[in-house]
Amino acid sequence: MQTEADYYALFETYQRGELAAGARASLEARLSAEPRLQQLYTEFLDLTGTLHAYGERRRTRHKISALHEAMLTAEATPVVETAAGLTQPVHPILRISRTERRLREFWSGHRATVGVAASVAVLAVFCTLLGLDLWRSAQTGHSMAGYTMLVREIDRLKQGQRAIKKQIDGQASGEIALPVRDSKFSGTGFALTADGYLVTSAHVIKGADSLLIESRDHQRYHAETVYSDVKHDLAILRIKDRKFTNFGRLPYTFKGGQADLGERVYTLGYPREDIVYGEGALSARSGFNGDTAFYQVSIPVNPGNSGGPILDGQGNLIGVLSGRQDDVQSAAFATKSSYLVRLVDSLRNKQNSQPYHMPRANQLAGAGRAQQVKRLQDFVFVVKVYEQD
Repeated sequence: MQTEADYYALFETYQRGELAAGARASLEARLSAEPRLQQLYTEFLDLTGTLHAYGERRRTRHKISALHEAMLTAEATPVVETAAGLTQPVHPILRISRTERRLREFWSGHRATVGVAASVAVLAVFCTLLGLDLWRSAQTGHSMAGYTMLVREIDRLKQGQRAIKKQIDGQASGEIALPVRDSKFSGTGFALTADGYLVTSAHVIKGADSLLIESRDHQRYHAETVYSDVKHDLAILRIKDRKFTNFGRLPYTFKGGQADLGERVYTLGYPREDIVYGEGALSARSGFNGDTAFYQVSIPVNPGNSGGPILDGQGNLIGVLSGRQDDVQSAAFATKSSYLVRLVDSLRNKQNSQPYHMPRANQLAGAGRAQQVKRLQDFVFVVKVYEQD
């Protein structure tokens, strides 16, 4: 079994261009098919990039110091005229202050100690950054400092009363009622394929005992988690009710590349019982603390919006809403759709996996915003989470 150090050595050989053609093609195929290996490669690039940048800064500082010393020497060397009318530099005796002399003596006696201390400090910084990244990856349903996940806690009493009433009404009409048990949390989800696959945020379904999908016309279906990507806060669900047929033709497509900074975007979600529309602009190509897997969007969002779609003006889905920054008004963050497309592609490549027939034709392009929303809202759902008490 290859260790992380083995993979790093392989990545370094790959970066230097020293891998044979066959091994290089094999590695590139694995990077496309294995999310874990892709994550290791990304961490390797981040680490080596930081090390190279640190080395460049040190070399630049040394060059500046050398130039500075040369300038001081030139300024301190006067020129005198000889009897023959020629000029020549005079090299005076350099005098240093007592403080500078003590500093030089300290440096000569402790150079090795200072070098070791600097190395330890650099290593500590890298370890801290790595630990912070691992800690952030483990945070799914809880708020990080200054960051709030947009999952909504249900008013349990009110929801329980509604569920009881629906069950009584269902029994009176001879229908089979769904469980009365009230949900604890809810978020938003949207259709990934016409045949019953959906997308939401991973933190929405964390710890779920069972899941219920509800449309705006109160059609309800039981669902199960197919895959959860905690690092990128994505989850794929599948409706498992036999009575479900399909969603119909999805009107939007999923953007595989980067969206443009300043582009007008909008979302639909369920921060309350009725579907809510919000609009704004793409304000940054990175998310909270510079995370490049996310966009920052200037859209007012609330708990319950997690897992909602972000679309551009042409009806391309560009992101999945995840959270917001507490101290910045209207600063929300969304996982980039390119990561969702990559996740689906990796699942397709796994043996015995179900095919994912994602939409290829965009039916929203050219339509007005009101018409786009009207067609989109039938494919956006409440995701209700039930947990064991």
